[in-house]
Amino acid sequence: MERILFFLFLSLRVLIFVGFSFGGNLLTPDSACAITLEGCIHESLISSPDIEAAAKKTDAARAMREKSKAAYYPQVTVSATCARTDNPPQAFMMALNQRDLDITDPAFDFNNPDDTNNVRMSVGVRYLVYDFGRRRFDYAIAGTGSDVACLRFKAVCNELIHQISASFYSVLQAQAFVQVELESVASLQESLRVADERYQAGSAVKTDVLNLEVQLSQSQENLIRAQNSVLLTVAALNTAIGKDLVKNPDELDYMIPDGSPALPPEEIERAEDRAELTIAGILSDIKEMELRKAQRDYTPTINAFGSLYHDGETFNDTQRSYLVGANLEWEVFTGFSRRNTVSLARSSLAAARAEFNKTRNRLRLDLKQAYLKVVEARQRIEVTRKSLESAAESLRITQERYKGQAADITELLTAQVGLTVIRSRDVSACFEYLTELSNLERAKGALVSRYAPRICE
Repeated sequence: MERILFFLFLSLRVLIFVGFSFGGNLLTPDSACAITLEGCIHESLISSPDIEAAAKKTDAARAMREKSKAAYYPQVTVSATCARTDNPPQAFMMALNQRDLDITDPAFDFNNPDDTNNVRMSVGVRYLVYDFGRRRFDYAIAGTGSDVACLRFKAVCNELIHQISASFYSVLQAQAFVQVELESVASLQESLRVADERYQAGSAVKTDVLNLEVQLSQSQENLIRAQNSVLLTVAALNTAIGKDLVKNPDELDYMIPDGSPALPPEEIERAEDRAELTIAGILSDIKEMELRKAQRDYTPTINAFGSLYHDGETFNDTQRSYLVGANLEWEVFTGFSRRNTVSLARSSLAAARAEFNKTRNRLRLDLKQAYLKVVEARQRIEVTRKSLESAAESLRITQERYKGQAADITELLTAQVGLTVIRSRDVSACFEYLTELSNLERAKGALVSRYAPRICE
């Protein structure tokens, strides 16, 4: 009787570990290097390949925005050439640029010039004076592209934080399943001891012992699966983090609330705060700017240019000249390509606006589904909490009755299996509730602001 009470007391301790409505409130491992959920999240924001890839894409978008500024600056080129020719026109121009042409020289022959050397050093400048706002649209599009990359970075962080949270809870749940199976094995071993004593005393049949041995073997097999599941969940957690942070699952440190976390409000309007919806809105704005830019392609461009030349037979003896001017370029007819470009941009804008509405509906549905899953998990906790006490009491009474020869082995096994199943369901409901709470925060876009509020600032 004392051993049975001991096992029931141990069961309650395990339920305190995994439950929300019992008295314990802190799980503190003995290890000095305890790893918290927040620690896993912050480490993943540093080590995760997904975060690194998203950060590099953000850097690339910012570089593209800076590159678009080039249209507002003059373009400067410097060149140096050295050439030798007896081609009449080229030789004539070389001598003319060197200001050394003497057509009165009796030896001068237009058709058969001597071999002529020319060294030319030049500096050229070209500047787009006015293009009716096209470069302004290019810069605005590049700037919003940078904003999109930053928002995508936030969306990746939001998803990753939930993934880390779910993996963290999976490890704790797997550990709790191990404890449940350990209790089941211990309880079956005690029942087997009682059955064996009864068999030796002649008050029980051999099949009672055999049935308990079979059930114990199955429970030990379930324990092996549960222990292996812990290793698998730890591997999944480390993979999500991006490094082998968790070496031993006992290192995990988690504070268990005194009671079940209250059911949060649905707040369906929070779907509007998701980075994905903001991205869809910005992409629609980009398509509108592309349409306006395409319409400006019907207008001309005005450019200013200038060049400074130094020509001579050697680099030490050169003559200077310059060229400055301005030009207007206007493509009058392009084979209707501009009209088709405008039509394409207009259709793309309409598609982007439709995609915005689709994204908003999808995110609202995502939030609605997340909230309903939280409600379901909460209700499961309430149900399993009630049945758990009944199942534990039923097993205790059945064990007493079997010991007193008032119950058969079938009743004992049924009660034992029933309690193990209820415990497993209770553990599952508890940690699924935590996971679904994290998923609800993800659907609201709140995880990144909680754990990484200064991203992209």
